[in-house]
Amino acid sequence: MAAYLVSLITVTNPEKFKEYAGLTAAAGEKYGAKFVTRGGGLEVVEGVMPHQRVVITEFKDKETAKAFFESPEYLMAKEKRIGACEFNAFIVEGV
Repeated sequence: MAAYLVSLITVTNPEKFKEYAGLTAAAGEKYGAKFVTRGGGLEVVEGVMPHQRVVITEFKDKETAKAFFESPEYLMAKEKRIGACEFNAFIVEGV
């Protein structure tokens, strides 16, 4: 069953964030990641959204999504993320 890594992001340092985003894309290739949305136009239609960007990344299953998030390749990206943005993420299975 497909699984989605949903990241809620507010960029605080655009230059540093570019480094993070590039490393994330490279790491994702190894795990078959497919970006469903990568921070496109966001319109809140109800409630409050505390972040500027939503990134949804599809993986073949929950185990692969977790393997990506815990991988050495993504660990390098996470290190670049420090000081680049506010970040929250979760994995949700598809239907």
